[in-house]
Amino acid sequence: MNSSLAHRVSAKAPVKLFLRLSVVVFLALGCVVYRVPAEEYLVTSAAPGKYGGDLVVAERSEPKTLNPVMAVENVSREVIGLLMADLIHINRYSQQTEPALARSVDVSSDGRRYVVHLRQGVKFSDGYPFSAEDVLFTFQVYLDPKVDAPQRDLLTIAGKPVLVRKVDSDTVLFEFAQPYGPGERVFDSVYILPRHLLLRPYTEGKLNDSWDLKVAPAAIAGLGPFRFREYVPGQRLVLERNPYYWKQDARGQRLPYVNKVILEYTGSEDAEVLRFENGGADVVSRLSARNFDALAQRRNPSEILIDAGPSLEYNFLFFNLNDLSTKNLRHIESKQAWFRDVRFRQAISSAIDREAIVRLVYAGRATAIWSQVTPGSKLWRSANVVSSPRSVGKARTLLASAGFSWNQAHKLIDSSGRPVEFSIITPVNNSERVQMLTVIQQDLEEIGIDVHIVTLELRTMLSRITTTLDYDACLIGLATGDADPGSEMSLWPSGASAHFWEVRPTAPPPLWQIEIDRLMTAQMSSNDPRERKRLYDRVQELVAVNLPIIPVVSPDVLAGSKAGLRNFKPAVLLPYVLWNADELFWGARQ
Repeated sequence: MNSSLAHRVSAKAPVKLFLRLSVVVFLALGCVVYRVPAEEYLVTSAAPGKYGGDLVVAERSEPKTLNPVMAVENVSREVIGLLMADLIHINRYSQQTEPALARSVDVSSDGRRYVVHLRQGVKFSDGYPFSAEDVLFTFQVYLDPKVDAPQRDLLTIAGKPVLVRKVDSDTVLFEFAQPYGPGERVFDSVYILPRHLLLRPYTEGKLNDSWDLKVAPAAIAGLGPFRFREYVPGQRLVLERNPYYWKQDARGQRLPYVNKVILEYTGSEDAEVLRFENGGADVVSRLSARNFDALAQRRNPSEILIDAGPSLEYNFLFFNLNDLSTKNLRHIESKQAWFRDVRFRQAISSAIDREAIVRLVYAGRATAIWSQVTPGSKLWRSANVVSSPRSVGKARTLLASAGFSWNQAHKLIDSSGRPVEFSIITPVNNSERVQMLTVIQQDLEEIGIDVHIVTLELRTMLSRITTTLDYDACLIGLATGDADPGSEMSLWPSGASAHFWEVRPTAPPPLWQIEIDRLMTAQMSSNDPRERKRLYDRVQELVAVNLPIIPVVSPDVLAGSKAGLRNFKPAVLLPYVLWNADELFWGARQ
């Protein structure tokens, strides 16, 4: 990238505290001076608070691991984000990068080399000093194919892993095979591991089994604001304040403010809301519009409810476009001529009443979308993708142009006279998506299509769309921890791991898919932000026209807290409410 983090950090230099202490030892034969680096704090811009109190957070499900190398699901990653820290962090509220364990970064003019200058005097939560050796060890682990960490794909550019070299005890050089479009964003959520605790299990091939939920508190350490204290299966997970944390406020107080974060597991959203209503939880998030409005109608002065606006989550419908020639799925394969016709997909999109879904399913707390980039993205949404209100007439015209017609019963039939009907699968435990499908079912009935709703357990549904391929269509949603198009590399290029509609590509791919492949590759290797924006705008336009997925709605981020909680600012990037847990503090409670 043309502007490095070093430039941005230097502009904020007055808020950085950097002291060096000298310990002078006088000996009989002279004087010896030892230089010990002082703690180099990062001073936050949040309102200064006061110490004390616990933060009780209601959660629906428990994490599966505390191991950053193995965590893939959001619940585990949310907890790990409170225990660990990264070199460069994406501020979930501003969506911009900011310094973390790296106090500054120098980027070469070609965008390939990053010289990372580490914050000095930092300690892990067990008091052990942090150094460049921990950074080298961390990237060795994440890049090891035997470990198979999910971060490995992000750290492999143009088929080659990033090269990492120690310059000195406080400086690390990273070199990419080619310019990397997202720039320093690649370091976000690559949590730095404690070499002194994990080197042995790594060399013994046992790293992947380390730090499960049964781990002893003394056996785990991180660089985040909290450290692990207790886990009671099925009930709660307790984190306590990290006394060595490297951030402080403008008054010189070391963060965080609260003594403990207590994550209590309820099993369902309704139980979570009930606990919040009864005063048993201080924070709730990922609320449905139904529960959010129910809480709002109570007008409890001890509760603060926040609608943070459209998230980055997008719910979408897609058809099975996979090559099924080696599968015994003739009942699906026979329908794929419909699904592969872009006019059919455009007709389905035109027939869906997105505004009705916003109104009926989300009580207005969502936004109709025609692109994978939602209004929640402050940087990347294309102005060239326009909304297209529902039009049954347009849908009928598109279907007629594709050779479909209607019989005497007003049912849509294809050119061979076969009635058009298909099923749509969706997770059984997501009531809003089931309701969405009910609206879509009624919408498509108006153009003569019979839709069958099939609800499945999440794991079964994922197996259908990625392995067995036994489905007609699917309605799911995706959310990301970053708005940058680099996070979409697992979705849009041919053969990508989350290319759900076609995990088994047909050959040759359509021209629009070839163009998307080219554009996504080009934007990843450009360090010009304006050029990347232009390229990704074009990707959005191709998606909106060719509809490999049919975007439907983006729900708002809905959250609540007790009225006395200060610096509570839900963001539209995951994690929605605990992204600044180190800055939260208790004022006067009502």
